[in-house]
Amino acid sequence: MSEHAYKVVELVGSSPESIEGAIDNAIARASKSLKNLRWFEVQETRGHIEDGRVGHYQVTLKVGFTLEE
Repeated sequence: MSEHAYKVVELVGSSPESIEGAIDNAIARASKSLKNLRWFEVQETRGHIEDGRVGHYQVTLKVGFTLEE
């Protein structure tokens, strides 16, 4: 196994469809400006209630990426 150093950032993603969609949206957006994304960890899940139903999901993630040499 190679020796790596990682940077960890916190992201918040949202989706009107699902928790998974909120995770996907956060990672997809982060991958446009961050390189070498390697892992994520869900820290918090919350949402908005509209008319007695879930209207929107929001997920806070920690995302790790390897630092370039």
